[in-house]
Amino acid sequence: MSMGFDKETFKKSVLFNMKNVFRKTVDEATKEQMYQAVAYAVKDVIIDEWIATHKEYEKQDVKTLYYLSMEFLMGRALGNSIISFMAQPDVKEVLEELGFDLNAIEDQEPDPALGNGGLGRLAACFLDSLATLGYPAYGCGIRYRYGMFKQKIENGYQIEIPDDWLKNGYPFEIRRAEYATEVKFGGYVKVVRENGKERFVQEGYQSVLAVPYDMPIIGYGNNVVNTLRIWDAQAINTFSLDSFDKGDYQKAVEQENLAKTIVEVLYPNDNHYAGKELRLKQQYFFISASVQRAVLKYMENHDDIHKFYEKNVFQLNDTHPTVAVPELMRILLDNYGLSWDEAWEITTKTCAYTNHTIMSEALEKWPIELFSRLLPRIYQIVEEINRRFQQKIGEMYPGNQDKVRKMAIVYDGQVRMANLAIVGGFSVNGVARLHTEILKNQELKDFYEMMPEKFNNKTNGITQRRFLLHGNPLLSEWVTKKIGNEWITNLPHIHRLAVYADDPKCQQEFMDIKYQNKVRLANYIKEHNGIEVDPRSIFDVQVKRLHEYKRQLMNILHVMYLYNQLKDNPNLDMVPRTFIFGAKAAAGYRRAKLTIKLINSVAEVINHDRSIGGKIKVVFIEDYKVSNAEIIFAAADVSEQISTASKEASGTGNMKFMLNGALTLGTMDGANVEIVEEVGAENAFIFGMTSDEVIRYEREGGYDPMEIFNNNYEIRRVLMQLINGYYSPQDPELFRDIYNSLLNTISSDRADTYFILKDFPSYGEAQKRIDQAYRDESWWAKAAILNVANSGKFTSDRTILEYVRDIWHLEKVNVEL
Repeated sequence: MSMGFDKETFKKSVLFNMKNVFRKTVDEATKEQMYQAVAYAVKDVIIDEWIATHKEYEKQDVKTLYYLSMEFLMGRALGNSIISFMAQPDVKEVLEELGFDLNAIEDQEPDPALGNGGLGRLAACFLDSLATLGYPAYGCGIRYRYGMFKQKIENGYQIEIPDDWLKNGYPFEIRRAEYATEVKFGGYVKVVRENGKERFVQEGYQSVLAVPYDMPIIGYGNNVVNTLRIWDAQAINTFSLDSFDKGDYQKAVEQENLAKTIVEVLYPNDNHYAGKELRLKQQYFFISASVQRAVLKYMENHDDIHKFYEKNVFQLNDTHPTVAVPELMRILLDNYGLSWDEAWEITTKTCAYTNHTIMSEALEKWPIELFSRLLPRIYQIVEEINRRFQQKIGEMYPGNQDKVRKMAIVYDGQVRMANLAIVGGFSVNGVARLHTEILKNQELKDFYEMMPEKFNNKTNGITQRRFLLHGNPLLSEWVTKKIGNEWITNLPHIHRLAVYADDPKCQQEFMDIKYQNKVRLANYIKEHNGIEVDPRSIFDVQVKRLHEYKRQLMNILHVMYLYNQLKDNPNLDMVPRTFIFGAKAAAGYRRAKLTIKLINSVAEVINHDRSIGGKIKVVFIEDYKVSNAEIIFAAADVSEQISTASKEASGTGNMKFMLNGALTLGTMDGANVEIVEEVGAENAFIFGMTSDEVIRYEREGGYDPMEIFNNNYEIRRVLMQLINGYYSPQDPELFRDIYNSLLNTISSDRADTYFILKDFPSYGEAQKRIDQAYRDESWWAKAAILNVANSGKFTSDRTILEYVRDIWHLEKVNVEL
């Protein structure tokens, strides 16, 4: 029980909030009002610990991590906060006394979708682990007015609806106007001479005020509360009366509009110039604000800026925050008058970079014209970093233009952010062992050869407190009954479950829990999709961002193949299977959105075909997000992790499924490799090409999907159904683009870029093995329990301890109340 939590005080606080915020008594309150009243009461408990934590940090003058990320996919805060205070039974009781159900109240909270997928969810898990382990940290990002869009499925198509998560206010945030900071865009740089020294001054710029909002990140049962600081943008002169009086109405509201657009929406569509410009503005906006604030905070208690790196470390979560390198340089050079070498030493000892992808589209590059116009002083600094680095390349590799071409930061009309992050930081890490090896041997090979000491691996992890303790209460209670509750803060302890894997009684208990979780999900599907699914069928699940390399397409093509088998032979001996998909496609990603339409079109045909006796059902869960993810992971039997080998950096969904006792159906890609190492290949279903084979094909060619099409009748039949109107009788050409992507070379693309047809037979075989294995309930239960028992490595607590040991060098802080 948390020291700061008292049941009676909490009850009074809820009643007080109801009266003062809504002028109501509890028996008149709506669920939404009750949620607000409870949330403010919980926040009241949090505040004391929050203040105490930061007082302790100041007293001890601790080194602080700034985790800089464009995305934080936090999920709902109320349930997690109550769990972190170890106060769930008390809160549940208080609410029952007041006539409310805690689950229903939690459901009122919006899911602040300030992230797209894995990258943002990882950032959230990391913040949870940092607080639980007692390390001083800020998450720094953007307070998007509209988060990741709400997804509606209409006529099988994805429709994006703005996610107005702030509509009713957000009880857990605190506006910190006293830390507002000016951020400048555009204009030009003037050189002035002062005391015989040159000084650079930005003039003729537009600027906005960055205003921070702080959200609490609560450590589990340890009184530590860290901070997620997300920046809102405000106009500096809200309304120019002077311009308005002169009739220049546009000019009058220009400042206001600039501020509004910067924080309006997560990741604007950047397939057009205005979108690119806005995205770069967003990146510089939150980075400039965060870095300026970090420097000012340091200087409040220290007088020597030269030692800044001893007390601060910036972790760049992918390439998006890379402008932190030149921004810190700018502040040190222009505000503190340091020499280039002094500023460079501080910067390169402060910044560290996590690479999350080998997909070239995610290694950001900006047109020089845009970058230099929007950030004129920053561009000058980047050019000088580039000039000095190229000089270094020239010294190490005299006359080698190829090295310059690959490694230069500014080249061929572009500013290359990954190269800047590597050169400007002291550490570069991948996020799974395989991924890091591919970076070192392929994508970043030249950098690795030049500066091997910077490279290291930190395999991703997830927080068991959200994805087991909160998301799967039935299983977490069972685990605690068997082995005690140490796993909550020390997940490797869960390995003690392994001794129960062979016990028939435990197997039965485990399968009963899985069944109840499947019933819960089946009810959710009935309510949201109107589809009846059988909890006794195999729940075969693929939920993640929709991207071609993740191969949701291969999954649905296999469903089409299975359906054909059933149509040929309605008596086919197979265990009934429910295929569950959940995914959002980026608003401008045409083929991904067409894949969603295909999944829904196939579902429409199969789910209404009585002749197959309900042996297959297909469900697309609308608006996949953290809150429904928790329900889905708990219910899954099969975890589809089927990306093309070498393309998925790590994946964390694979870990969440494993923790909840689902068996992995996957390629040897990303963290799947390490999952299989932990649980044993015999307790997973592995198929497909290895990453070496994929890379070899990509380098040397020689793969022809037409050959498979011509020689494999089953595959040919499935592909023909894409273009003969089988699933789209009104528009037989609807799925032509998908068909072409698999068989025809389109523009410069290779056909079947992600080797879907190449891996298809192997995938089909793995699916048959699942069907056979599931019939042996004892074997399946044992394998599922062993998956849970061997998930210990994949806690984000372990990942954070490795970052602390190898990169950040933070010190643990104890907070006494």
